[in-house]
Parts: sequence; C-alpha cells; structure tokens
Amino acid sequence: MKKYLLFLGIIGLLALTACGKQAKMSDVTIDYGSSSIYSKEDMGAAIKAIKTVFKDFDGCELHSISYSSDDQCNTPDHIAWMNELEAANDNKETFDQCIMFTSDFHSPKNGGGAWNPDEEYTGWQWWLARSNGGKWKLMTWGY
Repeated sequence: MKKYLLFLGIIGLLALTACGKQAKMSDVTIDYGSSSIYSKEDMGAAIKAIKTVFKDFDGCELHSISYSSDDQCNTPDHIAWMNELEAANDNKETFDQCIMFTSDFHSPKNGGGAWNPDEEYTGWQWWLARSNGGKWKLMTWGY
C-alpha cells in the first residue's frame, strides 16, 4: 500500500510540474553583433544553451538576445573568472574561451517567485565558457 501511495504521489508531482507555464520564446530577436573571435555557429551554440535554461523561467517572455562584444568577452580576467566558477563547483575542466550575451525579457504578471511582477528585465547577462572549441557551458546569469 505504501508503494502504491508513493507511486501516486510521484505521478501527481510530475503532473503538476508538467502543468507549469514555460517561458515564451517565439519572437526572439537575435543580434550576433560583430566578432573577430566567434563565428555565427559558435554564437548559435551558445544561444541554444541560453534558451535551454530560459525555457524554465516560468511565465517569462524572451524578447532579445545580443552578443556583448569582443572587448568584453574572452579577456584573461573573464576566462580566469569562468575557471574560478568551475573550480568552485568541484569540476576540473579548464576553459580557454568565454562569451557573454545580454537579453531582454518580461516577467509574468504575478511575478512567479523570483521575478518582480509584470516587469521588463533588460541587460540580463549570460556568461558561457568552453575548452578547445568544444561545447559551451553556461556558467552564470543575471545582473
């Protein structure tokens, strides 16, 4: 009987989770800017990683994603910061590239817990890093 109730409880939680309102990303403006470091394909892979996380921003609506600039990305200080974040998570990867995008999005009318209700968030930063031209890893995001 306990196993049956546990099973029903898990199914109930999954059903409630599935009913959550995912983020809207239908009309997102992408600004790849100009880069002598990264190709559009490099940036596209990073943007895909950002969208994967953003889709869980319940009820938010993503408006735009923009590449920051070569001057702001891939500096020795920023790469060191990405490696510090990686080490703080007890991971052993050493990054040799990083990239930053900003985004603009709107929070849900009720706020959804983490967000101020019905507010436009602009300049939200997304920092990613990678090693040897590999897969981008989203390291941190926010203001």
